[in-house]
Amino acid sequence: MTTVVPTEPISTLSDAWRTCVGTGRFNLALRQDYQDSLALVQREIGFRYVRGHGLLSDDVGVHRPYDAAGHAGTRYAFTYVDQVVDAYLALGIKPFLELGFMPSGLASGDATVFWWRGNITPPREHREWAALVQAVLRHLISRYGLEEVRTWPVEVWNEPNLDIFWLGAGSTTEERQAAYFRLYEATVAAVKDVDAELQVGGPAISPGADDWWAPFADFVADREVPCDFVSFHAYTTGPAQPVPFGVYQTLRRPEHLLEQFGRPAELLAGTTLAGKPAHVTEFNSSYRPDNPVHDTAFNAAYLAPVLTGGGDLVDSFSYWTFCDVFEEDGIPTSIFHGGFGMLTHRQVKKPTYHLYAFMARMGSDVLARGEDHLVTRDAASGRLTALVWQPVGGTDDPAAAESHTVHLSVPVAAVAPGAPAPATAYAHRSDVDVDSGNAFTAWRHLGRPASPTLRQLDLLHEAAEPVRSYRALPVTDGRVDLILTLGRHGVTLVELDPVVDETPAWLDDARIVGQEPARESTGLR
Repeated sequence: MTTVVPTEPISTLSDAWRTCVGTGRFNLALRQDYQDSLALVQREIGFRYVRGHGLLSDDVGVHRPYDAAGHAGTRYAFTYVDQVVDAYLALGIKPFLELGFMPSGLASGDATVFWWRGNITPPREHREWAALVQAVLRHLISRYGLEEVRTWPVEVWNEPNLDIFWLGAGSTTEERQAAYFRLYEATVAAVKDVDAELQVGGPAISPGADDWWAPFADFVADREVPCDFVSFHAYTTGPAQPVPFGVYQTLRRPEHLLEQFGRPAELLAGTTLAGKPAHVTEFNSSYRPDNPVHDTAFNAAYLAPVLTGGGDLVDSFSYWTFCDVFEEDGIPTSIFHGGFGMLTHRQVKKPTYHLYAFMARMGSDVLARGEDHLVTRDAASGRLTALVWQPVGGTDDPAAAESHTVHLSVPVAAVAPGAPAPATAYAHRSDVDVDSGNAFTAWRHLGRPASPTLRQLDLLHEAAEPVRSYRALPVTDGRVDLILTLGRHGVTLVELDPVVDETPAWLDDARIVGQEPARESTGLR
């Protein structure tokens, strides 16, 4: 069946998919591999914000209490903060400030999370916590300017509904919520005291915490506490099934991610939080940093309908994460280890990276969208782009077929008003699937080297590039027919540019090797 693509736009493509991207803890941005990865991502995709944990954790060194020679107090140090934020801004990305975790000198307990031991207990003194928050914001404003920092969202904590991120705050859900609400209120008051236009929100809850929305909405309404945006997370995998240095998990259908994106708006309808900007500050298929699904072409095909449709539901949704420089579960033992990143260490591109890079090349005018395609046009140049993918499901769905074919009839307009209709269009195609543009498959064929040699690393970089092809296609009655067959778990980008033929009449490519002229006049070959 052929999908006839309309000539006029049906909507505008939301860029909520690249408003923000996730990252490993704040301190990791000091590393060269991290900065090289972010530079590549920014060149080819271009996110606006980056969000991760650990801004206030001990390894960043902001909160420094002292008691010596009769003098006691707290010094706030910004040596690492400045280096990281300077690097972000130089690469064209702004921080999405998550306030956490608790500095040990301010913590009410010793409980920590992750290999790098972020403290997850409430502050022992909320006034001191507020002073810390204000010190950070005032420093950032003094260094980067008030108008700039006003554009940086401020999120209060991370997943307080889970014991692993919010411990020592009570044993019941109600007690834990009350402790978080107290932290949230103290934080918002501190932020707004610095500047009323700074944007602050939460509660940054994990999937499965819908019972937090109504109490949170009631709290901010009853206490008249500002909330400029709501934030939450979305994942679709089930419980972990551990193996050494990794896990396997069951997987729900990708539509479940979109259902999670839309759920808070339904639950908050009629509350004071209705209509507030909604940010999914973490999402992915799996919530584990060691699940091999992240490395696969399946992950790219799985997320394609989410990237193309998520902007209809939320203001941003932040892929967790842009690279594998990430140490929540310890230092990775292999270059491919199921890490969250779009890139491995040493900037080997994964198929999901290409999904994002393909999206970055789409136009803003949406001409058509379906369960396996998105067609856009760039209004200025007339260039058309078709993103096509093989629909895939979850654990309980049938396995994807070996191939998937899509038929599109695409309109091709003249290059300029009044210009003749083009006779041909240049089609540039980029393919990623199980066997193409897939360094994970190449790595498996290499015997899964944990630490690739420099030659093996070069081979992986080459294997990671999409398979590219091109040809001139005839334009008939203002349309080009595309018959696109994708490989298993395939994602394909086709870019169509109308052609203005400038071939001089005296040229004939047959004569390059000394043959007789093939025809009297020549055209595009």
